Amino acid sequence: MAGRNVVDPAQVRAAVLAVQGWLRDDEATAPGRAELGAAVKGTARALAGSAPGHSVEVRVPPFVAVQCIEGPRHTRGTPPNVVETDPRTWLLLATGLLDFDTAVDSGALSVSGLRAREIAGWLPIVAVRPSTG
Repeated sequence: MAGRNVVDPAQVRAAVLAVQGWLRDDEATAPGRAELGAAVKGTARALAGSAPGHSVEVRVPPFVAVQCIEGPRHTRGTPPNVVETDPRTWLLLATGLLDFDTAVDSGALSVSGLRAREIAGWLPIVAVRPSTG
């Protein structure tokens, strides 16, 4: 049986492409919960697969929380390194349509702990080209 963090890159890319219209235009109709969940879960689990470990917890409520980045394992209470955001912001980061520092500066991305910013080096997960206008 495959583990929860094993993802099919083609499925993740397809899930992201299914919601990219909404990512590019915040006035577009939001995707359904299942479509949005597939893209969020797929990209977060792909991150965990690419950057295995337990030092940083990435939270995208209500869909997923994953641990990633090698280092000390967290076992109890609130993790010392947490990255948390909403589904749209996460997908913008995961696709390269939003810069990590810009998201932090705007308050759309919450980052706590000394190692939390390390996930920026693993982004984008599924790069999409910015629209050309």
